[in-house]
Amino acid sequence: MMFNMEKTLDLGFAKLDLDRKRRTGCDEVVFCQGKTDFHLVEIYRNLLEKNGIVFGTRAVESQFKLIKESLAGAAVEYDDVSKILIAKSKENVSVKKCFGNVAVCCAGTADIPVAEEASKTAEFFGAEVNRFYDIGVSCLNRILEKIDEIRKANAVVVAAGMEGSLPSVLGGLVCVPVVCVPTSVGYGTGAGGVAALLSMLNSCANGISVVNIDNGYGAGYIAAKINALAEGIK
Repeated sequence: MMFNMEKTLDLGFAKLDLDRKRRTGCDEVVFCQGKTDFHLVEIYRNLLEKNGIVFGTRAVESQFKLIKESLAGAAVEYDDVSKILIAKSKENVSVKKCFGNVAVCCAGTADIPVAEEASKTAEFFGAEVNRFYDIGVSCLNRILEKIDEIRKANAVVVAAGMEGSLPSVLGGLVCVPVVCVPTSVGYGTGAGGVAALLSMLNSCANGISVVNIDNGYGAGYIAAKINALAEGIK
């Protein structure tokens, strides 16, 4: 597959990849955190013009207001839990049909922001998502009560902090890929998610893969890809 260099839009401060959907099936995603107001608006404006829809992660309330005010005529959506910021042209406002089944699980309520980033991402990329929140191992019956539903999924995302043990438990209970997300939730010795990350990397359960700390977006994207393959969709 050849790269189409003419499909790169050079804004000087950013080079927008307009050929990504052809190559990978998904348009370029914007990481909003740390961008200046001018840079963010120009990136959103140009991607919206070229692609008709823009998906951004790690946005804050002020960036949502900025994009909404700057992109007149666009439908702008923001979720303050997942920090996802989406802009759509009028032609793309209709609800997108989702397919398959991705289960997104998290150990505790404090892990929900990361789990929601995964859920919203998987949904954006076409997956039907079922959420199973606050099912950590400190009360095993919460897992067992939901396990039959979780087993129906094509892929399982598990977000957990502290010692990060939930993915190992679920990995021994399901027959589909498990995408683990260590979160930075926990006390001092959790080292900002490092303890959970190492625990997941050292899991003896089969079928487990691990993304970086708090990377709900990465987990949701992978799960959506697995789900599409399971459903025979490319």
